[in-house]
Amino acid sequence: MSADWLTPTPRPGRWPRPPAALPAARLNEPPAGARVCVAGLVLLRQRPGTAKGVIFVTLEDETGTANVVVWANIYERFRRAVIAGRLLRVTGRLQREAGVVHVVAEVIEDLSPLLDRLLRPAFKPDGVRAGDQP
Repeated sequence: MSADWLTPTPRPGRWPRPPAALPAARLNEPPAGARVCVAGLVLLRQRPGTAKGVIFVTLEDETGTANVVVWANIYERFRRAVIAGRLLRVTGRLQREAGVVHVVAEVIEDLSPLLDRLLRPAFKPDGVRAGDQP
């Protein structure tokens, strides 16, 4: 399985820019409002009745979790990925509020077909992990 959607950890003070995915453990590095990309397995989808159509998605990579806010207009554009995706890549703006970090989704991609490669008899991990040093 190719991990070309991940970027090795850049030099200090820099972070991977979209389309490369930022490991969840590094979400504290970019400034609020920065455009970032996160990727991970979908742990949770929530659509509280009091949230006025907002959906909250929690993604997990091997370094931790990322909270994603999906506004109604973005949900309509990427409905299939939000509903059925098992592995998502989300590009959006970083938001910090009351000590909680969120990625406010702008683009949502379903990378679930990559998971199917794990079932192939010939699959061999390539050794690339989120946050690895080059």
